[in-house]
Amino acid sequence: MSEQVPNEARVIPLRPPAARPVARPSVTRPGMPRPSSERPATAPAAAPPTVPPRAPAAKEPLWRDLVGDVLRRERLAQERTLKDVADAARISMPYLSEVERGRKEASSEVLAAAAHALGLGLGDLLSLAQGELVRVTSRRVPGGARGRAGSSYDGLCLAA
Repeated sequence: MSEQVPNEARVIPLRPPAARPVARPSVTRPGMPRPSSERPATAPAAAPPTVPPRAPAAKEPLWRDLVGDVLRRERLAQERTLKDVADAARISMPYLSEVERGRKEASSEVLAAAAHALGLGLGDLLSLAQGELVRVTSRRVPGGARGRAGSSYDGLCLAA
């Protein structure tokens, strides 16, 4: 049987017991004598050298914003309405609107359907989005769209 008293709660500490508090030195006011037990204050440590603040890193554009911009630009270039493209793609008009505005991360099926409704292939859509990415990021990077080694990259990269 248990040695525990049946009507008493058992307390299990969640944190280890705190270390003993360190005694703080007494504060003396100007003009008052310092107690003999108190050591004289040491000189403050030298401040670390100040480093000039870095310029904030340019924020990379989101893929959904780039793809949405391309879809909207293509739709407007064809002078088609949102309803017309959404019906042709068999997706809802509010959802297509949110994809165009970069509010929704559309699946590859939805992107392919929207691209086909605009007369584009999925590869065409992604290639246009990649071109938009290069255009947007080359404005912010000194020296154009150059990589670290100074060479430009014209390939198409996809990430899942």
